[in-house]
Amino acid sequence: MKPTSRLRRLASLGSRFLVVGGLSTLIEIGVFNLLVYVWGWDVVSAKIVASLVALVNAYFGNREWTFRHRDRRGRVTELVLFVLTNAVCTAIGAGLVWLGVEMAAGILGRTPGAIAVNAVNLVSIVIVVALRFVLYHSIVFRSPAPR
Repeated sequence: MKPTSRLRRLASLGSRFLVVGGLSTLIEIGVFNLLVYVWGWDVVSAKIVASLVALVNAYFGNREWTFRHRDRRGRVTELVLFVLTNAVCTAIGAGLVWLGVEMAAGILGRTPGAIAVNAVNLVSIVIVVALRFVLYHSIVFRSPAPR
């Protein structure tokens, strides 16, 4: 395959991934804020639950649209890889939120407000989205084997 056509396919794949991820991010931010600021949850628990809720959208969007042309190794195997990948990514995201909120509290000398907490959450989402794309592309929704 020519480098330009490979780059086009990757750009197309990446743009579909970002659309699905954008919608999943909106779901995650909405659930996160609902849990923290309406129901009084702590930020780490809220991050984990919000990420899990958004994953339902992410799985179906990526499986049925972004990576629909990819090899289907079996729904159970694919779901196990998807869940394991996202468990790792969710743990990393929760750790980043915890670390960011702790750092913000240290810098501010008080508990950070909603803007700081959401800024930390968005930074964690950006980092984890990049990691998810690499893992989905290379492990979860793999390319078909050459024939």
